Amino acid sequence: MSESLRVVLAERPKAEIIPGQTFKTEKQPIPREQDLKDGEVLVENLYLSLDPAMRGWLNGAQASTCPCQIGETMRGAAVSRILASKSDKAAAGDIIPTYAGWAEHAILPPAAIQPAAAYPPISHPTDYLSVLGTTGLTAYFGMLHIGEPKAGETVVVSGAAGATGSVAGQLAKIRGARVIGIAGSDDKCKWLTDDLGFDVAINYKDPDFRKKFKEATPNFVDVYFDNVGGAVLEAALDRAKEHARFVICGAISQYNTATPAGPRNYTQIITMRIKMQGFIILDFAKEFPQARKDLAQWLDEGKIKRKDTIVQGGLQVAEQALVDLYNGINTGKMIVEIKNPAQAKL
Repeated sequence: MSESLRVVLAERPKAEIIPGQTFKTEKQPIPREQDLKDGEVLVENLYLSLDPAMRGWLNGAQASTCPCQIGETMRGAAVSRILASKSDKAAAGDIIPTYAGWAEHAILPPAAIQPAAAYPPISHPTDYLSVLGTTGLTAYFGMLHIGEPKAGETVVVSGAAGATGSVAGQLAKIRGARVIGIAGSDDKCKWLTDDLGFDVAINYKDPDFRKKFKEATPNFVDVYFDNVGGAVLEAALDRAKEHARFVICGAISQYNTATPAGPRNYTQIITMRIKMQGFIILDFAKEFPQARKDLAQWLDEGKIKRKDTIVQGGLQVAEQALVDLYNGINTGKMIVEIKNPAQAKL
């Protein structure tokens, strides 16, 4: 019988994810069409989404979703091709977004099936994971519903060259704001200004980062979209305007540390009367269709541009790719190609 791979959580990391230790790869028989119950589909995964929020799923502590259990297939969004179907939502051959996790094959129950018709038309399957997926929705609701940028305001985005940050900054530009991106390399900063239209981009690794950040914010900061936490968050607090809005989306600089650091200058929140709000996109689930429609329109009009970092090598490279995500090697969306699209007859 043919075998299929899946990656399961082997142990909870105390700090950094350790390849070959945090996860383990297992073989299992490929599910068969005759294994399907009414309403289910059998899929093969083509692309796997890697997201900073995954680190929280590995902890045993409280999170916005239940933690991944030891021995459980690692969770994750995917683009999947249906091999067999007993569902009226999708047919064999359809390419759909799923949460099939870190596995080459999976059987999905009726509640987990999202028909492609529920999404706007796409130009490439990976759009299901990037602009029209969780990362695009996170940018949309965080920036437009919580940050609420206005024309002429100064908006700062940390982690700006990542999947969410790059879209968030472009959304602020659509609203007419002056946008400053913070990223981790000169090449990423060049991409932000030359390709995405950010007004300014600053490398936080530059020894003169604080000085350059101050020079770039002469009118201080109206909206700060935070993806990294740590020292960059402290810098933003020091440059916040009265009644600034801070959108707390993530803290990737702190996820793999045994003792995460909070901002030392948090009293700025009091002094400057800063509104600081965290969120998860499930708070806005009823508004997903309109958000996807807007994002697809802006993508089609060229107002939003995207870039994917696609790691080849199949499911076996997913663990190292996740480590690389936290080390910031990606520009745009980080994706693992599980199966070559040509082989999957896309």
